[in-house]
Amino acid sequence: MVTFQNTQVLLLAMVLLAACLAKLTIRERVADAPDHVHGVPVPAGLAGLTALRRSRGMNVGLGLGEGVLGLALLVTSQFSVRLATTLAFAAATWVVGELRVRRPDAGCGCFGGLSAKRVGRRSVLRALLFTGAGIASLGAPMAGLDVLRDVRTQVAPVLVLELALFAALSPELSELLGRGSHTRGLGRPETPCERRRSPMPETYAALYDSPAWVEHENAVASAVPLDVWREGCWRFVVYPARVDGHDMEIVFAVSTAERNRAVRAALVPARVASPV
Repeated sequence: MVTFQNTQVLLLAMVLLAACLAKLTIRERVADAPDHVHGVPVPAGLAGLTALRRSRGMNVGLGLGEGVLGLALLVTSQFSVRLATTLAFAAATWVVGELRVRRPDAGCGCFGGLSAKRVGRRSVLRALLFTGAGIASLGAPMAGLDVLRDVRTQVAPVLVLELALFAALSPELSELLGRGSHTRGLGRPETPCERRRSPMPETYAALYDSPAWVEHENAVASAVPLDVWREGCWRFVVYPARVDGHDMEIVFAVSTAERNRAVRAALVPARVASPV
């Protein structure tokens, strides 16, 4: 039991230091998540969850905080450090869970620009396991560096197994390997979504397969859109709609990204034509 607890200290220290390094060195593209769709703001509670992705200053601050916690786990066995680490991972678990449910198009930013893909079950499970590791580390008698120096602790097998599980639950690993292959010229770098060619058939295919379309399909009053235009990483498609006896318009925002294309929808009042 003591060996397992000591291993969690090392595991959490390594994860925190890796997250710190990633946040400080690998930036995210922030143009993929607009705060408005056709003039309709994304609810503040949802937009706030992705503030870390949009603010370089907050990313750096969070990364430095993670680095401080990681170093503290290595050099001290103070209970307060373990408790702060556990609470930090518990908070991260809540944020990741909220992003998965309420902002499926947004990455968690857990490891900087490597975590730009939409949050999946693996990311939520990983955060839960790290929170559990934090709870287990509360009773660990040794600091991380002391564990490394004490050959009698025999933490290596447990640590290797947990790191393998961590890698299996980390979608960032494939992103990191992809960046490495692009650097060596072995792969085709992905074109930024704002500059990528996105034909209309691709947009319609993504739209018709989306939950947003299923939700509003019965309200759509015409198969022909009123307006179509593109802004940055999004193509907007506007349809006339009839909702509760009122003329409305449904604005669909379809991502132009190469993969994991998100679709959003917003109901707005119908535009009134100006008299000639």
